Amino acid sequence: MFLAGSAIVFVIYFANVALGAFAGAAFLGDVGEMLVLFAASILFVVAILKKEADRKNKNGG
Repeated sequence: MFLAGSAIVFVIYFANVALGAFAGAAFLGDVGEMLVLFAASILFVVAILKKEADRKNKNGG
């Protein structure tokens, strides 16, 4: 769930950068880009930590 959320948020970031580079029509400003990339990073870290915790619990500690 968190990994998919991270991928979706990163696609939004990438689309904004691509539109800004090729069409000159970015829909997010500098602060918006930073917040979207920060959200993608946080969601990715949460997904990795949850996966690590699940693996640790599955192996019995």
